[in-house]
Amino acid sequence: MSDHSGTFTVGVFPDAERARLGLDALRRHDFAAESLSIIAKSSETVTGLGAGIGRPALTTIELPRLGATLAGGPIVAALDGDDHGLAAQGLAPAMRRLGFQPHDGIIFERLVDKGGVLVAVHHEPRAADALSVLHNYGAGNAAIGAWHGRL
Repeated sequence: MSDHSGTFTVGVFPDAERARLGLDALRRHDFAAESLSIIAKSSETVTGLGAGIGRPALTTIELPRLGATLAGGPIVAALDGDDHGLAAQGLAPAMRRLGFQPHDGIIFERLVDKGGVLVAVHHEPRAADALSVLHNYGAGNAAIGAWHGRL
């Protein structure tokens, strides 16, 4: 089911300020900027999140059910691709590519639609550490996607 190597740990912060605190905490726990991803509905409060963690500017993509969405990081390439990818199908169905159950994708998409900021960490050896940081800093529904080949 998952066609991307490695593991993503994902959580959704209720707003951009809490996401910024969570991203700062991930960086303090030695997660490289290249391993961090953000997906959120387009807004002025979200625009600067990418630069705040040392990533280039977030890209605007049009997603089914969410509309204009800011996204950046390795999760974008992992979710996109063919006609079953992020831009074609939307966030909820695309999350299956990373080993999340359909209901997880629906929850992530609904939280983002309500103004939440999805933060993902691509770092399989330290997935549990990433999960702990996400939980400790208020990310809701934080979970680890299934490891590639273990479904």
